[in-house]
Amino acid sequence: MSDKPWGGRFDAPTDSFVEAFNASTSVDARMYAEDIAGSCAHATMLNTQGILTNDELAAIIKGLNEIQTEIESGEFEFLIELEDVHMNIEKHLTDRIGDAGKKLHTARSRNDQVATDTRLYLRKRTDAVVARIHHLQAVLVTLAEQHADTIMPGFTHLQTAQPVTFGHHLLAYVEMFERDMDRFFDARERMNQCPLGSAALAGTTFLINRNQTAEALGFNGPCTNSLDAVSDRDFIMELLAAASICAVHLSRFSEELILWMSAQFSFVELPDAFCTGSSIMPQKKNPDMPELVRGKTGGIIGGLVAMLTTVKGLPLAYNKDMQEDKGAIFDAMDNLEGSLRVFGDMLPGLKVNRAVMLKAAASGFSTATDLADALVRADVPFRDAHEIVGKSVAYCIAEGCELHEMDEAGCKTIDSRLKADMVQQLSVEACVAARNHIGGTAPDQVRQQCDAWKALLES
Repeated sequence: MSDKPWGGRFDAPTDSFVEAFNASTSVDARMYAEDIAGSCAHATMLNTQGILTNDELAAIIKGLNEIQTEIESGEFEFLIELEDVHMNIEKHLTDRIGDAGKKLHTARSRNDQVATDTRLYLRKRTDAVVARIHHLQAVLVTLAEQHADTIMPGFTHLQTAQPVTFGHHLLAYVEMFERDMDRFFDARERMNQCPLGSAALAGTTFLINRNQTAEALGFNGPCTNSLDAVSDRDFIMELLAAASICAVHLSRFSEELILWMSAQFSFVELPDAFCTGSSIMPQKKNPDMPELVRGKTGGIIGGLVAMLTTVKGLPLAYNKDMQEDKGAIFDAMDNLEGSLRVFGDMLPGLKVNRAVMLKAAASGFSTATDLADALVRADVPFRDAHEIVGKSVAYCIAEGCELHEMDEAGCKTIDSRLKADMVQQLSVEACVAARNHIGGTAPDQVRQQCDAWKALLES
């Protein structure tokens, strides 16, 4: 039992299956750099406080740096019996430098150690996700600018509603991803407090300097309650929530791309490099990447539900259940970052079938609201105008024509206030251009928004 950090209390060895079931090394080994950085900061503080000698500190720092080099070169062997990344590194350090390695854990516990490492690691991953979102926004703004006057049908209930520009549609996702970035920034700020020094749950009897370690590791400051510091997993739940919402946005976009690429829509075509074919149907070009992103969203949301469910029944402070936190958040961040990368790389090669989009926008009575507006301008109350246009649509369905094709005689059969010049002036181009206000779909507004977004993204 001497290899176990807690072995002194036990007489019998751990069951071999339990040992494997208990180990988290396969999941948390990726935090090796953060674990080593935390240990270096902790050792340096212990030296400053006179708890470690200069020679002991030098040996610890040198040994930890050598271990990091070995891990990154693939020479280091993680052992399941040592349970986790923390004890693997500490055991190898002790084997390398002797008693000085055994002193490294003075005034800390694995409870505050793992909480610190996880925050450090997720801080880095959060920055990487934010960078991916920022890149995707830039791609979308460029695409929106190219299609500021490309007209397409706007939908509600997946039914043709009103004509919009494709650029306007794309900018809607830029807005969504901006909110996603804000959520990650907020979560990162709250996460950036240092648990190190909280020890197991109550702090330590050693005179330590928690401000020193917090500053050395780039935290805003130390966590101010030791019980909360080691048992808090709010930062993981917040990141999972932010990741889930961002993934939902990507999934909605994926669904639209999948629909638009179908033969029934034929609005867009994705680059070949992001699609696959069929093993039996030679004509197929499947939008597998959007489908995969849509599918991964379920797993990310599942991680949030799992974490909320795990934490809801835990008394203070640390409990072994918390070991399950890293699998959920690591998978979520991996899949979200991968999904963002796919979109950022895929969309610049998107081919847009403008003619098909325009034809679709002109069908389905998408200008009906504009006809109602024209009647209102002719002093017809809106509810009357709504009814008149509704009857006009029914008339056109029966006659097999569009609104702008109605003649004077047809207008008179519906209502004397409906004039042929009102319907004949209807066009999707005019309808789109007329919505020239903040937040509107007019090409001029789309271009202004693109300019504003470019300035913001470049700042």
